[in-house]
Amino acid sequence: MNKSVSFTAVIPAAGIGQRMACDYPKQYLPINGQAMLSHSVRLFLEHPAIERVVVALNCQDQWFSGLEIANHSKISTVIGGEQRVDSVLAALDVIESNQWVLVHDAARPCLVKDDLDKLITLAKNNQCAILASPVRDTMKRAVSGIIDHTVDRNELWHAMTPQSFPCGKLRQVLREALIAGVNVTDEASAMEWAGEAVHLVTARQDNLKVTHPEDLALAEFILARQKR
Repeated sequence: MNKSVSFTAVIPAAGIGQRMACDYPKQYLPINGQAMLSHSVRLFLEHPAIERVVVALNCQDQWFSGLEIANHSKISTVIGGEQRVDSVLAALDVIESNQWVLVHDAARPCLVKDDLDKLITLAKNNQCAILASPVRDTMKRAVSGIIDHTVDRNELWHAMTPQSFPCGKLRQVLREALIAGVNVTDEASAMEWAGEAVHLVTARQDNLKVTHPEDLALAEFILARQKR
């Protein structure tokens, strides 16, 4: 095990969250008195293994500077891009290639330390990995809104974040994938395309991504329960 591995968290936060139907980006919506983004970043700021947190912001962002975390010594910011992959690349460009990065959604405020520690342990063993959860529901494939067939769920997983990779390798693969026209939906999808082995780490089901308005109340409940 390589105990000298250095870690930087990358938080792409340049999106506008159109599905939340609000007047400002969803990562700034309040949850239990703090912006969602503050909750999503907090664990990385508190964790002793994380040396730095790079947040990719929209060029017109006017909210981040007002957050308490904006002045934290671990925090630095970059200007993100139109797509998630553009924001991640902007962050990777200011991180040393020999670092390991943990890319985490700005809209996942309920991450717990135990799950983060699992990824860090694998990285110290030079293993790329993402948090994920096995699919529990019956899965259907549809054509024009009509069920075509039932999909075997036994090997299906919900991809989550953080996703952990060596910075230099991830930067190279993301650029090559974009040139090749690959649909990069998350960092793991690019690494898969490049033939890299990416481990699945079973995470807590409550590592919720806030996407729709009704998710806010659930996130508030989860965070309040975690605090207790």
